[in-house]
Amino acid sequence: MAARLDHSGGDDLVETHEINVTPFIDVILVLLIIFMVAAPLATVDVGVDLPASTAKPQPRPDRPVYLTIQQDLKLSIGSRTIDRHALAQTLESVTKGDREQRIFLRADKKVAYGDLTEVMNDLRRAGYLKVALVALETAGGDGGR
Repeated sequence: MAARLDHSGGDDLVETHEINVTPFIDVILVLLIIFMVAAPLATVDVGVDLPASTAKPQPRPDRPVYLTIQQDLKLSIGSRTIDRHALAQTLESVTKGDREQRIFLRADKKVAYGDLTEVMNDLRRAGYLKVALVALETAGGDGGR
């Protein structure tokens, strides 16, 4: 309870009915900081199955270059199986040295994510930075679930 000492009147103390909101604001600011720090830590990893997509199909180039990773990790360009060490040379001959051409990368569903990343790194080392991942198209907007 708060009282106002006012000497201009009688001897009676008059109560003031004002709420001190400063402690309330302090508590709210501390809670805000706690949530701002804790929110990024609260994310949960979710298992996903990536090989299906409901994205609108993009127009294909006239002569697309398909690089395929088979289940046994063999690489193919078009229908021709190639050695992984010859990937850069084979792409050079197929694309006629055009490193701006998009490479369409297809991988079997059983190929590990790490193996897919290694092939993408091989493409990057060869100078092919435009890589499109190819997936099955599914009907509907459920993301293939």
